[in-house]
Amino acid sequence: MSFSSKAKNEICRIEFRRSCCKLAELTALIHTSGIIQMAGKKKVKLKFSTENASIARRIFMLVKDLYKISPEVLVRKNRRLRKNNSYILIITAPEDSQMILEDSNILIHDVDDKINVKLGYINKQMIRKKCCKRAYLRGAFLGGGSVSDPEKAYHLEYIAHSRKYAESLCQLIREFDLRAKLIERKNVFVVYLKEGEHIVNLLSLIGAHTALLNFENIRIYKDMRNNINRIVNCETANLGKTINAAVRQTENIEYIRDNIGFSNLSAPLREVAELRLMHPNASLRELGELLSPKVGKSGINHRLRKLDKIAEDHRNNQRIKVEAQMNK
Repeated sequence: MSFSSKAKNEICRIEFRRSCCKLAELTALIHTSGIIQMAGKKKVKLKFSTENASIARRIFMLVKDLYKISPEVLVRKNRRLRKNNSYILIITAPEDSQMILEDSNILIHDVDDKINVKLGYINKQMIRKKCCKRAYLRGAFLGGGSVSDPEKAYHLEYIAHSRKYAESLCQLIREFDLRAKLIERKNVFVVYLKEGEHIVNLLSLIGAHTALLNFENIRIYKDMRNNINRIVNCETANLGKTINAAVRQTENIEYIRDNIGFSNLSAPLREVAELRLMHPNASLRELGELLSPKVGKSGINHRLRKLDKIAEDHRNNQRIKVEAQMNK
């Protein structure tokens, strides 16, 4: 079972409390997974379709608790995937469908008593209370939301079939100080969150507390692993630089010994040169501690740089002499 399915199953176990929250959640489910069919001028039929049995059961209980109606339930085999069932809940009586849609502010009568369906926005009266806003986001997540496995990516999204509805849903999420963004993808609109902290906060808002804890555990583990990798990479890079510097210094000192002679060096430079040849793998600090009196890292580094320059200058002078003789 996917991480998203586990989160939805957990949400479906949340107990119903206030009638206003039940209606807000049911309204969100109508917006995201409802099917409205017009049958004549004043007849309307409401259906719900989902592949999650827990969500189908929750829709059934919401309708039954609010309206004392038991929707007809159909189970069909998904032909494309051939393994998931599709659950279709039908409000059989047109007057019951009309009542639910009117209470949800989705179905509105105009001045000529014609029926108009308004699915492009979230009614403000429906979510005037904070608890109803949370209930609406919970229903919208059940009907058209998903959250990626945090092991792979930090991503939570809601699918919307119109830009106006997506914008109103995006605005609702932002009311909780969450940075929701909106994009269009394959003729649908996606409201999404990418930051781990904001996804955790949204999961908390909609009541997916177990999913939240699992998400946080994985997020902490990944952060620790990334920090360790950064530290190891940094130490490896520094070790590589230290080894390369020590090899270069040893080569230059051997060049000075063989071509210039240590006797032509000042006492401090000769002392450091001999120490480097005796301890080719020692760090600058370790070399400094071997001297008497002890010398700091910067002092050792300064002397080694002088030795590098002496060797390089001598090589350049020898090259110039060879070129001059060849040009004669």
